[in-house]
Amino acid sequence: MTKKTIELTVNGEAMTHSVEPRLLLSDFIRGDLGLTGTHVGCEHGVCGACTVLLDGVSVRSCLTFAVQADGCVIETVESLAQDDALSPLQNAFRDAYGLQCGFCTPGFLMTATELLRAVRSPGREQVREALSGNLCRCTGYETIIDAVEAAGRAAGGDQP
Repeated sequence: MTKKTIELTVNGEAMTHSVEPRLLLSDFIRGDLGLTGTHVGCEHGVCGACTVLLDGVSVRSCLTFAVQADGCVIETVESLAQDDALSPLQNAFRDAYGLQCGFCTPGFLMTATELLRAVRSPGREQVREALSGNLCRCTGYETIIDAVEAAGRAAGGDQP
């Protein structure tokens, strides 16, 4: 199969790669780039574990071809921590016990990142709606919602 050259920026790093047109973005991120924080769960776009930001918008990387990211900016969960320090959102997840097994957490974090960029301090129903496409089998969602609300309050200047 003929490969296509793509140019993109991943977590702030510009790069050029040759990929097969049928290569999924999730497989490119995990296999070619070695960024294994993006998890692959259902491979049908249902669970949200593979969620990344593509030009700031959350997408299911298991439903997106790598060639579709040509010319785009991709952010994975690895982009959140800076200088070995957790981001405020990651800290909020830790503090609110917003994770248990952690498999779904990268998808929730990236979806919540998009929300918090659009809405500085979202209400509980806004958080529920934004995260409704991400599935978790462990937490019961309440602590995840608490974490996103706390991160939003912290970003808005209020005390969590």
